[in-house]
Amino acid sequence: MKKIIIIRVCEIFLKGKNRFYFLKLLEDHIEMALSPYSHELEKSQMRYIVTNFSDGDFDKIIGALKKVSGIHTLSPGYSVESDVDKISDCAVKAMEEKRGFFKVETNRADKRFPLHSVELSAKVGGDILSAYPNVFTVKVKNPELVLNIDIRENGVTLIYTDVIKGMGGIPIGSSGHGFLMLSGGIDSPVAGYMMCKRGMRLSGVHFHSYPYTGEAAKQKVIELAENLSQYSCGMKLYIVKFTEIQEAIHKFCSEEFMITMMRRFMMRITERLALKFGGQAIITGESLGQVASQTVESITSSNSVVKMPVFRPLIAFDKLDTIEIAQKIGTYDTSILPYEDCCTVFLPKYPVIKPKMEKVLKEESKLDVEGLIENALNQIEVVEA
Repeated sequence: MKKIIIIRVCEIFLKGKNRFYFLKLLEDHIEMALSPYSHELEKSQMRYIVTNFSDGDFDKIIGALKKVSGIHTLSPGYSVESDVDKISDCAVKAMEEKRGFFKVETNRADKRFPLHSVELSAKVGGDILSAYPNVFTVKVKNPELVLNIDIRENGVTLIYTDVIKGMGGIPIGSSGHGFLMLSGGIDSPVAGYMMCKRGMRLSGVHFHSYPYTGEAAKQKVIELAENLSQYSCGMKLYIVKFTEIQEAIHKFCSEEFMITMMRRFMMRITERLALKFGGQAIITGESLGQVASQTVESITSSNSVVKMPVFRPLIAFDKLDTIEIAQKIGTYDTSILPYEDCCTVFLPKYPVIKPKMEKVLKEESKLDVEGLIENALNQIEVVEA
């Protein structure tokens, strides 16, 4: 009998002839996540088994695996030889610290095993009741606890009670490389996480307006990138000096168009960075109607300056949906730190909500667009998150 962690895959079941490509990516990412810890990784049909790990690393290993896209569920448990008595002894051990109403469920994948599923469940359930009198009660419908016995074809049986939800989705890298416009707010880190679930590797682009925004604001975004990096199997953050562009817009353009102009510059710069460094899409944290720059008209204005696909995974989310995910992935507390980002600089009192393209282009004609973009691209700071 030895302690194990069972890993189950998610959508990879549906990938047909491409399945092994997705599995190879997942295996690589599991190994990457577990590289700081002593362990062995075994493959068992469409499952992976982590063995030979230190008890002291258990919680860290579970935490690391929960950040691997493509993992459906995890189960701490035991593996034992497929022998009736050994299975029963292991099951009794697995229930040592449990209490309450329970049942035993057996999956008999190995049809050579001498007892049928119901027979083994009855025997093991009886042995548990005998070992712990007055502690357990059998309850077939809606029990508090289910002891699972999985008899595999390779002569090994897996025994577990807990099922921990993983990240889900498909492995990172299977859906290309996206450039995330990463502000210091709540939304954009969640948007990045959502695209990681769909297999997209991330790079980040942050627009920094020193001295209007300070080093603390930049460090906040670096911390958010470091968090997302754990889901993206690594991440580069490109920090763009945006001060000159904002000052030019503030000086030459009508105040109400400040945000519209900023978004168009941000989209152009992000696309050029993506084209230079292997990106295939732009990702934003926009949610329809949330602020002035997120109306249909404003989004149309932003989209019109780029040819690359723009993904907005939060487009139909309300703020509570986003906050719930931010809290789950650990970005919320950093996102609400009171350091302003560039979007709060020169903020107009009454921003245009439904910009008309002819007016947008008229305002933009007042600026040296290409010169401002080139200056910004020549001052990029790159951070390995």
